[in-house]
Amino acid sequence: MPAPLNVAVVGATGLVGREFLKIAAERAFPIKGLRLLASHRSVGKKITYGEWEIEVEEATPKSFESVDLAFFSATTEVSKTLIPPAVKAGAVCIDDSSAWRMEEDVPLVVPEVNADDLNDHKGIVSIPNCPTTPLCHVLWPVHQKYELVRVIVDTYQSVSGTGAAAVRELTEQTRQVLDGNDTRPHVYPHQIAFNLLPQVDVFLGSGYTKEEWKIINETRKIMHEPELAISATCVRTPVFTGHSEAVHAEFARPITPEDFHETIKATAGIYVQDEPSVNMYPTPWAVAGRDETFVGRIRQDASHPMGIAFWLVSDNLRKGAALNAIQIAEEMIARNLI
Repeated sequence: MPAPLNVAVVGATGLVGREFLKIAAERAFPIKGLRLLASHRSVGKKITYGEWEIEVEEATPKSFESVDLAFFSATTEVSKTLIPPAVKAGAVCIDDSSAWRMEEDVPLVVPEVNADDLNDHKGIVSIPNCPTTPLCHVLWPVHQKYELVRVIVDTYQSVSGTGAAAVRELTEQTRQVLDGNDTRPHVYPHQIAFNLLPQVDVFLGSGYTKEEWKIINETRKIMHEPELAISATCVRTPVFTGHSEAVHAEFARPITPEDFHETIKATAGIYVQDEPSVNMYPTPWAVAGRDETFVGRIRQDASHPMGIAFWLVSDNLRKGAALNAIQIAEEMIARNLI
């Protein structure tokens, strides 16, 4: 049994922070002391973890004394402000924001893909953006055998990826529309209930959104393929939990749907759910609360002889965020890196 750790969770009252605590308890993560941190608005709230009832404290640069591991699920600004003093205090920081992902000396990790990158950490490890993680999880084992050449991915992302305020907005707008009333968006630029928004994050001068460039750049970094041809379109959907992705992948070597199926089926954490004859394929409603990356609709790409088209779905709060963080921490413990 690994020695238990003193753990801090920054953003403990948020959707991902609460999911982190839930998964840590489920997996019996070795914790001897737990500090729950958030903004001043949440100070004094009490959260139950196992037999403990813990009061939330304000996150400050002095919050990390005697902390071995700090999990951050807050804003980019909070991560930039608090992680340097946390590292200086001796904590290993696993960060869910975009603050450090593209820093050259910060590992950006999906454990099933590039766990070896953890060996060179300097106190900070980044978690990829929530649609990037399952995409790399599925593509990596196939890339090892058939050499990935090009990827086109269209994502269909749930509102929980934006946070609790977006979940409330979808709930309220749904009621308003069903009652025949008008809606007034606050979180998103347009009504999200009964609608699709082909915009996740802000637009850049290229015409792509920041979210789309995150997928492009993070996939290249995680897979150690800086020249990989990849393009993305990200769509926000009126779904509470679960990100879905339609992927077209081109390979350097001939590959059949059967080859693809057999390769990913042998990979830990991937569940193939693909039986068109009985309408079997993954949906976000069905995979919410599940740890696996689900894959279905596997077929030959009709536009390219060495292309495969497929559909994937994962719980963005779990494998897309909190679970991936805990798996990173478990891997670091196994490698004596904490």
